Amino acid sequence: MRIDQATVSQENFTRELLEILDETFVTHHGIYLDRNTSLFETLAGIGAEQASIPVGGNCATLAAQVAHVTFFLEVLERYMRGEDADDVDWGEIWRRVGAASAIEWQGYQDQLKATYERVASLLKEWKDWDDGRPIGGALAIVAHSAYHLGEIRQALCTLRG
Repeated sequence: MRIDQATVSQENFTRELLEILDETFVTHHGIYLDRNTSLFETLAGIGAEQASIPVGGNCATLAAQVAHVTFFLEVLERYMRGEDADDVDWGEIWRRVGAASAIEWQGYQDQLKATYERVASLLKEWKDWDDGRPIGGALAIVAHSAYHLGEIRQALCTLRG
């Protein structure tokens, strides 16, 4: 299948990518989320007790969701840098993370913020988007993170009744 090629400025692509990523993780920009519904804003209202409750029979806890997003960002960061990301145990987080103490819950959130900031900085400084790895990785980060934000927000509806 041939796709007509049009040129998009790398500066415009980077700016829009970072804007969407910032809305997903940090704060509302009016792109696709309602106010106060970014990932970090959502997590700020969740305590360790709530983060430790499995949502349904065999479903993950919110703590596991957050640990998974961090893990995913780390794997995609390596992938975008051209490092090996083939031998990844995607199920490890889901098997390992369940209930979390207040300290563990805060640690999961802090690790997610640090990882997000590092990945956002990497994307901001990226110079050449012509390679498929960085552009595919960046788009996967946005899509996958938005998916888990939705999972977390939907789980909160169930947990809070």
